Amino acid sequence: MHIVDVNSQILEENSRLAEINRKMFAEQNIYVANFMSAPGAGKTTLLEKTIKKMQHLFKISVIEGDLQTDLDAERIKNLNVPAHQITTGTVCHLDARMVHNALHEFDIIGQELLFIENVGNLVCPADFDLGENLKVMIFSVVEGADKPQKYPVMFHNVDAVILNKMDLIEYSDVDLDNLIQNIREINTVAPIFPVSCKDGSGIDDWVNWLSTKIK
Repeated sequence: MHIVDVNSQILEENSRLAEINRKMFAEQNIYVANFMSAPGAGKTTLLEKTIKKMQHLFKISVIEGDLQTDLDAERIKNLNVPAHQITTGTVCHLDARMVHNALHEFDIIGQELLFIENVGNLVCPADFDLGENLKVMIFSVVEGADKPQKYPVMFHNVDAVILNKMDLIEYSDVDLDNLIQNIREINTVAPIFPVSCKDGSGIDDWVNWLSTKIK
């Protein structure tokens, strides 16, 4: 009996399409950042804050992924930034094919920075390469210091970690040093940016670092 590993085949096909996406992005000289987080961690709000800080420096576009609605895409369009919605239905992540297909409908030629806001999920998005340059995890500190141990693949695979909602940490039982230590046990190299979208603290550090990555 021959057993077919369906998951392996899916990931292999995804990797193939991701390389096609990556080549296209490189040819167009577009830097791509994939934002991932659990639902409610503040991805869209952070994205809005980031865009406002960077849109005078770079030509920016956004691909939004969500199970339903185009609410987040409309928020981005209100910043006078082109945005394209991918509605996944029951699928809990974006994959390279979804992004590839979106690029047939969404013109990013002439853009310099593309943000992809993934579906809110701490598991599935970690396994799917989209062809991006940078994987960014936005983690709400009130989710708990134990999450790096519970969801190690996500924390291990990212290139930067943004600890959002720092303004709420004093109202939680989360110890920041313990949280950072738990992240470092999983990922020793990704820079960690404590930020608050509410009061703006830490946003400049994150934006300045991101700006140095874009050529």
